[in-house]
Amino acid sequence: MEVGSSFVKASLSSENVPVLNHEEYVLVNKQSEDPSEKDEKFNLKMFPNEDEQMEKATKEILKDSDKDQKWDTVDCEHLSGDCRQPPEAVSDSQPSMHLLLDPCTTEVLPPGPYSPTLPSEEDSVLFNKLMYLGYMKVIAPRSESEALHAMAVLKNSDHSPFPVTLYVPNIPDGSVRIIDQSSSTEIASFPIYKVLFCVRGQNGTPECDCFAFTESCSGTEEFQIHVFSCEIKEAVSRILYSFSTAFRRSSKQASDHVKDNIFPTPDSDVFVFNVSLEVREDDGKGNFSPVPKDREKLFFKLKQGLEKKVVITVQQMSNKELAIERCFGMLLSPGRNVKNSDMHLLDMECMGKSNDGKAYVITGMWNPNAPTFLVLNEETPKDKHVYMTVAVDMVVTEVIEPVRFLLETLVHVYPANQRFWYFSRKTYTETFYMRLKQCEGKSHANAGDAIYEVMSLHRESERDEELVSSSSGGDQISPQEDDAEEESDNELSSGTGDVSKDCPEKILYSWGELLGRWHSNLGLRPKGLSSLVKSGVPEALRAEVWQLLAGCHDNQTMLDKYRILITKESPQESVITRDIHRTFPAHDYFKDTGGDGQESLYKICKAYSVYDEEIGYCQGHSFLVAVLLLHMPEEQAFCVLVKIMYDYGLRDLYKNNLEDLRSKFYQLERLMQEQLPDLYSHFLELNLEAHMYASQWFLTLFTAKFPLCMVFHIIDLLLYEGLNVIFNVALALLKTSKEDLLQADFEGALKFFRVQLPKRYRAEENARRLMEQACNVKVPTKKLKKYEREYQMMRENQLQQEDPLDRYKKENRRLQEASMRLEQENDDLAHELVTSKIALRNDLDQAEDKADVLNKELLLTKQKLVETEEEKQKQEEETAQLKEIFRKQLEKAESEIKKTAAIIAEYKQICSQLSSRLEKQQTASKEELEVVKGKVMACKHCSEIFSKEGTLKAPAVPRESRGMETDDEKDALKKQLREMELDLAQTKLQLVEAKCKIQELEHQRGALMSEIQVAKNSWFSKTLSSIKTATGTQPPLPQQQPPPPPMPSSPKEGST
Repeated sequence: MEVGSSFVKASLSSENVPVLNHEEYVLVNKQSEDPSEKDEKFNLKMFPNEDEQMEKATKEILKDSDKDQKWDTVDCEHLSGDCRQPPEAVSDSQPSMHLLLDPCTTEVLPPGPYSPTLPSEEDSVLFNKLMYLGYMKVIAPRSESEALHAMAVLKNSDHSPFPVTLYVPNIPDGSVRIIDQSSSTEIASFPIYKVLFCVRGQNGTPECDCFAFTESCSGTEEFQIHVFSCEIKEAVSRILYSFSTAFRRSSKQASDHVKDNIFPTPDSDVFVFNVSLEVREDDGKGNFSPVPKDREKLFFKLKQGLEKKVVITVQQMSNKELAIERCFGMLLSPGRNVKNSDMHLLDMECMGKSNDGKAYVITGMWNPNAPTFLVLNEETPKDKHVYMTVAVDMVVTEVIEPVRFLLETLVHVYPANQRFWYFSRKTYTETFYMRLKQCEGKSHANAGDAIYEVMSLHRESERDEELVSSSSGGDQISPQEDDAEEESDNELSSGTGDVSKDCPEKILYSWGELLGRWHSNLGLRPKGLSSLVKSGVPEALRAEVWQLLAGCHDNQTMLDKYRILITKESPQESVITRDIHRTFPAHDYFKDTGGDGQESLYKICKAYSVYDEEIGYCQGHSFLVAVLLLHMPEEQAFCVLVKIMYDYGLRDLYKNNLEDLRSKFYQLERLMQEQLPDLYSHFLELNLEAHMYASQWFLTLFTAKFPLCMVFHIIDLLLYEGLNVIFNVALALLKTSKEDLLQADFEGALKFFRVQLPKRYRAEENARRLMEQACNVKVPTKKLKKYEREYQMMRENQLQQEDPLDRYKKENRRLQEASMRLEQENDDLAHELVTSKIALRNDLDQAEDKADVLNKELLLTKQKLVETEEEKQKQEEETAQLKEIFRKQLEKAESEIKKTAAIIAEYKQICSQLSSRLEKQQTASKEELEVVKGKVMACKHCSEIFSKEGTLKAPAVPRESRGMETDDEKDALKKQLREMELDLAQTKLQLVEAKCKIQELEHQRGALMSEIQVAKNSWFSKTLSSIKTATGTQPPLPQQQPPPPPMPSSPKEGST
């Protein structure tokens, strides 16, 4: 029986054997299988009956049942070597291990022949060549580490395993059955929806040929793990794939069973919480409004750059009410399944019970502009969403440790000015099931309540996901992919597959140190590069490393040339346009017609078709260009493409009617003949030649059909080692697919290469294992050269043996084709020449017209320059004249100032003289008046006339005589008095006039001094007319006053 028969349906017809060999669907920890194992055809073997072991196991079950042993739930970490003792020696505190199932959950059928009608032939897939190692209880049914530990314990147990047949159901309500091969007895049977988890042993360990699954005991909260070893290690993946298919088919019923089993009763230890999430955004009016949700997909519609609030409401739905004290942290992070270290703490705004007191509400402030939330603040592409994870850590009075409720939801980020017309306000709510265990001897200090510890905390949505998720967190298989696998006729779209950007810190440090040394000496590849490249270049460093490996990290000439090439026309533009729509349609960057990805792809393909006129654009170039564009800008991608085509020799495969490509096919077949002789012989029998399946491998470097995680790794190796790495990858593919290809016919083999082979490596771990095997394949360069010489000799012999007439006809046809091609090129060149001449003539005419215009402008400029120089000369002459005039005016003004100062001095002197003279005259007048008064008073006759005060008085004389004398004297005195008053008035008038003239001269002097100062500061800016005007408006200098007339002499002086 062939390997395909290692798992067949109940009907033993080989025609109905489903070859389920797609490992990416397996719910296992995908480890690479040993590539050094010999390829062989596996045959099933029946093991001898082991009645003694069966009787012993049955006695142990009955013994345990009689004792009504209590099965304690213990942590897997407490398991030790003592667990491998016989059941009788195991204490109650240790986990019990048995080769058979617990009687409380299994049915032990009486011995008897096994009826092939149980299970139905159409309802199950059976697997033989399995050894049942036993089962044991576990605490965490979905813990990989605990399952692997249990697997190792049972593998090393003293109990002897025995052969069994495992039935995996095909129908949703089927059951998993374990049948003892020796006695055809059904050992155990349980519904498929109770199988919670599947895992396989890690490669490189004694458990590499083992697998296990956990199931829930009916009516209890305990879990058991059943461990098997497989004679055919390769069949482990296929067995678990059958479990995966069964899980998906029974997912709905499994979900119902889980809910029935988990929903707590009032006295159970399961506490149910409803946790709702609401996001609010600043509406610009001082308030925060709830963020709308999509009505169909229910994702949050966030806006860029707006401050947000995150509101989480926790409400207990069942069981004894637990008191929530507080929330000591709200955390948020983009993505899902994030590590605790990647969560970011939000600022708490408030926390407390709701208005009705039934729920606990926590509100946190979220600033999306922080760098850590960049993913959640960038506009999300159309038809794409990103995950957001929010968690709150709650302190519950009755629980020892904090409880974390973690929510994962989809969000879509829109521009800040986006408006939403159709949306839903429905709150995102998640149900949590928390199982608590009371701590013995502990109670609350105040209330005396019991104290609990958390045994498990699960989301309702998480349970359905884990039914079909692998132990290592692998990707969930969609129903569409499952249908495609079952039909096996839908090809894998190019550009499929996600590439992980995670990289261990140690590897990143090694790359950083190596790149530092490389940049310091770009001409030499650093030591240690080979091992790092073989393990795969980190995704974040591929752009830099690829350019360094290709030697085009600083090729400015080629960058400039690309910018010129994209402006030229290509005769192959229509072909390029047709191909870019079929390049990487599964990738978001290239799927949109007219998008940035297709536009860049078109420009690079067009530029290369112009650059390489001999080869031009060939189908397949676009896939390689697309791979480069996913890592670097257009210009750099074009440089690397040119290097691969020319320096690495990829363009040679397209030359000489693909002669070099045929040589590569011959080399591959010779390597198969040496390393895979049975597969080579099988291909010969089928007349399956290398060009039928390997053409795309060489022409597109595996980029057309295989997943991106594998393609990127191949480009890593190709840029480091060269084009011969294609042989390594091809041989590795053929070796890993050898068994499937040996069973296939001609059509089946071609379909396998086209459809099934690329799908095997969608899982990144499978691709990594393949590349490890490819690096270990030996492809000596000497042998390749030897095979190349053999091919050349074979071709020469074929040409010699060929009929000369046929050879000449072929040569003539080739020459005619070359002639037509050359004539076409000649016509194109002639057309280009004529077009160039016309363009040059037009350019020349335009240049001449422009030269005429420039000459006219030059003449006008020269004329303006001459006029400007003449104007400048006139201005200089006027400036010189102005300077001379101003100098003369300045000298004249200075002389006038001197004269004015002299006149002022003379006036001051005259005034002082007049003042002194007046004072003297007044003094003399007073003295004379006193003398007169004295004389008058001394005269007896006169004293009668004048009183002491100087007034006249009538003497006592006769009226007639006295009147005559008095009139004469009075007239004389009045006359003298008038003369004196007149002299005094003239003197005062002259004094006042002198003072006025002095003031006027002082004012004129100040005005002249200010004008002189202004003229000194801005003499060049004033014109001659302003200076003449200023000079003409000056007041005339005052004439020298004649000396005042002499004072009239006193009567005394006149008389003398």
